[in-house]
Order: sequence, then C-alpha cells, then structure tokens
Amino acid sequence: MDALGFLELELQNLKDQGLYREPRTLTGDQKPKSIYDGKSVVNLSSNNYLGLANHPKLVEAAIKATEELGVGSGAVRTIAGQMDLHKEFETKLAKFKNVEACLVFQSGFTANSGTVSCILGKEDVIISDELNHASIIDGSRLSRAQIKVYPHADMDGLRDALKGTHGRRKMIVTDGVFSMDGDIAPLPEIAKLAKEFGAILMVDDAHASGVLGRNGRGTVDHYDLHGQVDIQVGTLSKAIGVLGGYVAGPQILIDYLVQRARPILFSTSHPPAVTAAGMAAIDLLMEQPELIEQLWDNTEFFRSGLQELGFDTGASTTPIIPVIVGDERKAMQLADDLFAQGVFAQGIAFPTVPRGKARVRTIITATHTREDLQYALDTFSKVGKNLGII
Repeated sequence: MDALGFLELELQNLKDQGLYREPRTLTGDQKPKSIYDGKSVVNLSSNNYLGLANHPKLVEAAIKATEELGVGSGAVRTIAGQMDLHKEFETKLAKFKNVEACLVFQSGFTANSGTVSCILGKEDVIISDELNHASIIDGSRLSRAQIKVYPHADMDGLRDALKGTHGRRKMIVTDGVFSMDGDIAPLPEIAKLAKEFGAILMVDDAHASGVLGRNGRGTVDHYDLHGQVDIQVGTLSKAIGVLGGYVAGPQILIDYLVQRARPILFSTSHPPAVTAAGMAAIDLLMEQPELIEQLWDNTEFFRSGLQELGFDTGASTTPIIPVIVGDERKAMQLADDLFAQGVFAQGIAFPTVPRGKARVRTIITATHTREDLQYALDTFSKVGKNLGII
C-alpha cells in the first residue's frame, strides 16, 4: 500500500475546485516583459518593484564578491560562517532603517517566523491582524503563545483584544503593506494602542521595503514613527532585488536573536554575492530616489485605469493592486485568459485569501513602460467583458 496515496485524492480535490496550479517557468531574466512558458507577456506578477534584480550595479557587485570570496560562506554564522561582508551589510542596513542594529536572515519568511517563535513563549500573547502573512502565523504557532486575531485593520477590534489579554508579555504583529490587498496598516493608531497597553509592536515590512518612506525605508519612516516600533522585519527579495530577510531594532534584540533564533543557529549564512548585491541595492536607493517616484507614477496610472474600467481594486493604495472577482473558478479563468492574451497576472484563491475573495493580483514596477501598462489595461478590459466581470 502506498503510504502517500492519499495525496492523489487531495490533489484531485484541488483540481475539482479549480485551485490546482502549475508554476509558470521563466526563460531569461526578470523583466517588465518576460518569457513565461515560452510566451512573451507583460509581467504583472513579479516583486521586482524597482528593477534591481537585474540592475548592472548589483550584477557587478555580485560578480566581484564571487571572484574575491567564492560562492558560499561555508557554515552557519554562529560557528564559522560570519564574514566581514555580513557585518558591513548589517551596519549599512541599520543606518538606512535608523535603528541600532540589524540581522540578516536567509529569507523574509525565516526572519518573521524565527523572530516571533524566538522571543515569545507559552506564557505570552500574540495579537495579530487577520490578514497577516503566513510566516507570522507560523511563527506565532511555533512560539506556543496564545494567539488572538483581530479583524483586519480594525482598531476597535485591536483594542478589545488588548483589553482581554492576560499574559506575561503581549505583542501586536501587523504587516506594513498587506500582500494580497495592497493596503497600508494604520500604524500610528496601532503604535498608540501598543503604548497604552504596554505591548511590544512588530511590523513586517516585506512589501514596504524599497517602496514606502524616504528612499524606501518602509512603513515606519512613511508615518514618521521612528522609536515607536520595537521590531521591524523586512525582505531583501522584493524591491531590494536579491534574497533574504532582515530584522531591525534595538541592539539587545539583535544580540538575543543571534543566540536563540533557530534559522540563524541552524542554517548557513548568505553567500558573498547576495550580500554584496544587497549592499549595492541600498546604495542605489539612496542615490536614485527617482526609481521609487517612477514606481508610484506607474501605480497611480494603472490603478485609476482599472477603476475606470469598472474593476474592483479593493482598498489598495500601493503597487499591489488586486482585481477582486470573488468566485475562485472565474478568478483563475481571468488569469488564464489574460495570459493567453499576453498579460501575466497571478490568480489568487483559498487558502491564500479567504473563500469568496478570489482575485487576480497585479504588481506594478518602476520599469514598466506606459505602453506595457496600457496594453495590460486594454487586455483586462477585453477579457473582463468576455467573462462578465465588468
């Protein structure tokens, strides 16, 4: 008897619901117009917000580091894998984020899950927005703390959750920019409640790093809340263009994570090429703020275009712009038909979003041309009308 035979039934169930997806394959580099599954498409699915993933300065930095230092670090940081380059990058990041210290993780996912599970335990309470990223949810579960979930961006709901919280420590956790809806957390109000109730405040800035704030410093800078957020988590894998995640905050937090965060203790540190390219990306953010300005110009053009066509873009105020359909099958059909017409925008359904909230998620970049975006709008119009969505 096949011990894993039950998975065949699970896969068939996904297919029956229209939720089974084959990942598309990219040929060549990540561009606004890319080759996926052998087809040239306007790429509205990439997190390469500023086009840094293939920027010449990052490529040059990666090559130079590889030639000088090799392709790998050879060990976890706490044994023999901490390089001068790692420390230099973290110092640069800390200055950029206006905090005492930073620690780089292997991914944004491990930065979130490793931090939450490390600093809290079963006697503590986590108060989490209902639309927080899966890495926050998993980290919360691993911590064994009590978990309270408040309605999305609902400050009355957050206050009620805090009022009824009794534990050794309590921590509010929120995304800065929500990855499926593209809205920004009401961080000033959250910070006030954290102070009022004596709670730790942690913000996941994965989709705000390189996008919001001065030179892309993130949500805390966007709202000018420096010193009011205890823990900032970000990714290096989206707007920054490379790979990894980071935690930014007080030196004492970073010191503790180095001693106890399991992804740091049990995973090899970043290769030199990734670290050097990340440093080059931070330099570019400081030197070329016009990249972020172009990103926002493109975002406003595309969002207003979708809305004028009659599509529901929800509460989005960022370059993540969902086209909310509701029905899972119809959302996936919209994504498939768009691709057939030369536009790659990913269909998103349960469990990534709640049932009945299926959508096609579009992500705008600084490197899209107006011609790219207008073609995408024209295609959305044609396909949306054919499917009866608009």
